[in-house]
Amino acid sequence: MIDRSIRMDTSRSDTYIEFNDTTLRDGAQAAGVVFDSCDKIAIARALDALGIDEIETGIPAMGAQEEADIVQIGSLGLRCRLSVWCRARSEDVWAAVRCGVSGIHISFPVSNILLQALGKNRAWLFQQLQELVSLARPHFTRISIGAQDATRADESLLLQFVEAAARAEVHRLRLADTVGVGRPDTIRRLITLCRQAAPNLPVEFHGHNDLGLATANALVAAEAGANALSVTINGIGERAGNTALEQVAILLMLHPSLCCGIDSTRMPSICKLVALASDRPIAPDRPIVGDLCFTHESGVHCHALLRDCRSYEPFAPHIIGRRHRMTIGSHSGGAGLRHLLRQAGIDASAEQIQSLQTLLHRGYRIPEQQPSYS
Repeated sequence: MIDRSIRMDTSRSDTYIEFNDTTLRDGAQAAGVVFDSCDKIAIARALDALGIDEIETGIPAMGAQEEADIVQIGSLGLRCRLSVWCRARSEDVWAAVRCGVSGIHISFPVSNILLQALGKNRAWLFQQLQELVSLARPHFTRISIGAQDATRADESLLLQFVEAAARAEVHRLRLADTVGVGRPDTIRRLITLCRQAAPNLPVEFHGHNDLGLATANALVAAEAGANALSVTINGIGERAGNTALEQVAILLMLHPSLCCGIDSTRMPSICKLVALASDRPIAPDRPIVGDLCFTHESGVHCHALLRDCRSYEPFAPHIIGRRHRMTIGSHSGGAGLRHLLRQAGIDASAEQIQSLQTLLHRGYRIPEQQPSYS
């Protein structure tokens, strides 16, 4: 069994935050991304090994092939929970029933913008909530209800919706920042208000990264009392993407009072898997899993790192199965060059190191250099 805590200090009684991974649903909706059946199986297995709490496996209403893929994932015997995503339509619920998973998420538009765009009104919203929960209840052990576009919803309507969801005795409420316009202060306020309106109803936060705030918003949501976070590997998703699992997992690992069950050493491999399957390469400077995250050239940095590796790194690279490294370039200093040369078996004089620095500062490049790992 996977150790469901990546905390180093097991004596702490931190608040556990569940991760609901939607790479196979919201991630798969990203423009140009196509996961075939083999991709989906490989990603689902990797997510389970990573320690994910729940996988949102897809959208049954997309058709027979999607249903078949979800059924196949359900047959793998994974330890995590499995769920599917549905629009607020009875036909979507019936399609979900055919997939045989234990969890269902039903998404409801709660902002005036979306209600009007879909030709619906508030009366329809509350009627559908009651009818669809009643329809789903005999077929699923867990029912999640989504407040889509919650960050642009009228506050009074949103809280009425939250209270109605609590009365319907659903298992969780998802607050979605559907177009990524939420700020940390507004997300904190929304989570707080919803918890006050329905204290016994667990809350999940689903963020988008349109303004670059998905990770920050997910963190403050958890700090404000959200029990679960919706995430994707590499943050893939519609437009600018979703909350990146790998970023939030490390944040929670470093947090003074929150934790999650992710095996951080497995993150680089699953991020590479999803990058290949989605044909979206990982940028070298991407947080946590980019190739350059623990690479140093600056003379000041290398000099300090040789004395204390904590000096210019936010956490130890081995936490995610990596090592820091130093490279030679125009910013290299004497201490770093001396270290790298000694690793190569070269004991250079001070004059030789100074000459090499001068060449590097003038733009000279050492061909096919191999980075030094410490």
